[in-house]
Amino acid sequence: MTWAGQAAIVTGASGGIGEEIAVQLATAGARVTLAARRPDELERVATRCRSASGRTDDAILVVPCDVTDRTQCESLVASAVAAFGGIDVLVNNAGQGMWGRADEVSDLSIYEAMLRVNYLSAVWLTLAALPHLKTSRGRVLAVGSLSGKIGVPLRSGYAAAKHALTGFMDSLRIELDGTGVSVTMIHPGFVTTGSQARNLGTDGRALGAMPLKVSGGQTPDECAAMLLAGAALRKRDIVPGFRARLGLWLKLLAPTVVDNMASKAIRGRQ
Repeated sequence: MTWAGQAAIVTGASGGIGEEIAVQLATAGARVTLAARRPDELERVATRCRSASGRTDDAILVVPCDVTDRTQCESLVASAVAAFGGIDVLVNNAGQGMWGRADEVSDLSIYEAMLRVNYLSAVWLTLAALPHLKTSRGRVLAVGSLSGKIGVPLRSGYAAAKHALTGFMDSLRIELDGTGVSVTMIHPGFVTTGSQARNLGTDGRALGAMPLKVSGGQTPDECAAMLLAGAALRKRDIVPGFRARLGLWLKLLAPTVVDNMASKAIRGRQ
């Protein structure tokens, strides 16, 4: 009942976690705006959403959008409002990773790219949508990462951007107290999305192949379901997995132990 009739925007909706969030929202009766850079993949996801929901009306809107462009982010929000009359749910899911030692990076623009995709896009979208979310007493959702809580080797730019995203959402949550707008973040570890092949390497180019093994990781549909369940209850943070939650506690008490755990985890998946 939480999502029936709600107007939602989902970024990074052309695959992985974003696709599953969109499908689950549509299945629950939400009106969903799908945003990503690949129009063909968005249309595929839109077909899934319509099939899953059993609806053939205009409840699914496709808006090709590059969220690294502030103007396009603002246009996305305007398109969703024009189509559905407002915004009840904003899902900041779009993201991209990197892979490589910081002292081996030859193209330093990677760090700016990480910030624009993983952090600034969420800032621009959230602030553009906020007046509408205040009216609807809606929900801001964000897909963070365990890397946004704990430093991870070979992912310095990605981890820094996700730390920034976490800080922004934590601060925003406090500022929105009393407005009726809630902020919910999920901080997953490894998720088997297949998107790791699009991680940027030290030369600034996409790797084109999976840089690590992700077997045994969380599936995108599991991650999506956890985020939506938490957001329905207006929870603040979701950290999947006992080991991840233990790591966050240990970071407060024995940070060097957590550093070693993170290093071992990455080596074990290479």
